[in-house]
Amino acid sequence: MNGIRRFALICMMVSLVVGLSACDELVSILTTSDLPQMDGVQGEIPIGVVVPLTGVGAGPYGFSMQRGFELAREEINNAQLGGATISFITVDDMSTVDGAVSAFQDLADQGISVVVGYTYTFQVDHVFPLAEENEVVAFSSVSSGAGRSSLSEYAFRTGLATNILNPAGVKVSQASLGYTKVAIIYDEVDPYAKSGYEDLSAALDEIGVEVVTTQTIQKGDTDFSEQMTAIMASDAEAIVISALATEMVQVMTQGRDAGIPSSVRYIVPDLTANEVAIVGDAAEGAITFINWIETSDTPGNQAFIRNYRETYGVEPDPWAAQSYATLYILAAAISNAGSTDSAAIRDALAQTTDFGTILGQFSFDPNGEALYDPIIAVVKDGQIVMFEDSDMADEDMLGNDPHDSN
Repeated sequence: MNGIRRFALICMMVSLVVGLSACDELVSILTTSDLPQMDGVQGEIPIGVVVPLTGVGAGPYGFSMQRGFELAREEINNAQLGGATISFITVDDMSTVDGAVSAFQDLADQGISVVVGYTYTFQVDHVFPLAEENEVVAFSSVSSGAGRSSLSEYAFRTGLATNILNPAGVKVSQASLGYTKVAIIYDEVDPYAKSGYEDLSAALDEIGVEVVTTQTIQKGDTDFSEQMTAIMASDAEAIVISALATEMVQVMTQGRDAGIPSSVRYIVPDLTANEVAIVGDAAEGAITFINWIETSDTPGNQAFIRNYRETYGVEPDPWAAQSYATLYILAAAISNAGSTDSAAIRDALAQTTDFGTILGQFSFDPNGEALYDPIIAVVKDGQIVMFEDSDMADEDMLGNDPHDSN
């Protein structure tokens, strides 16, 4: 086990047992031999961080991503990595393609060997080819449109791709709830939403679920009354939504406001607690497929949550957790490579297998896509909880939902 991984697991286990609030408190009680060493790497290790700190992506994604990266950096640096320290060059991509491309190219021109961050699939569609051209590692902690890591040997992602996450969620939820007819509403412009729609449709078709109506929206739309009227006229037993956060919450709210009963479940990949809070009662009973959940017992997860709360005064979300895990995965690869050379880091990342993270046992497939166990969850009493742990998983789809007010 490499040094970074050994320290991370020790820190996580001891934090869970004795309740330490941060890994720097643990450093003082470890012997020198317990501290990780980054053989062949000394001094400052600069890493580019590209996140949306302005624009539409800042609130839903960017600030959480930045906090996750920074918390992991502080923990890793406090481990006294054989004289090496990680530093960040943080750039605001302004939630745009141009901002993301410009940020990556500027960092590559400065000689940075690794850039992390990148929220949107529409950004990595442009950045990952640049990674190949510049031979710079691009490691997205959040984007998840299917197949994007194959755009470059230097491209890696932490979030489960839609073609991995969505079929698993469809199969589990349908087996339990028994829905046979669904409506789909998706953003036909956004690449992530389109990818999600395609994978959801394929998964539904495979298990014999009929799509009774498909409604499209576009990023920036605010009035979904026409789509809701069409869905209400159908005999859908559930509504599948594939959209980014801003449109997602409006679709969920407007659906219930239009009179769609809560017995018609929402199925919403990548739903977060923040979005549930915005939607309120309209989110009750929604099924989601996600990468991380607060109640998970993965090694170090509860310590991460506690440290995040104490440091930032807010609750973590999946984007913070995925970014936190990303930096630990990267630090382990740098340690294994014994070098900050981008090709060496690329090769070390590609060899990551069953690495312990707060997301679970993490591996990369041959294309640089993440592999770990997806989480199927449900909104119950305003909280996102494991689907199998909720009695809502056993409710009748056709009208016996105790939250149904219609």
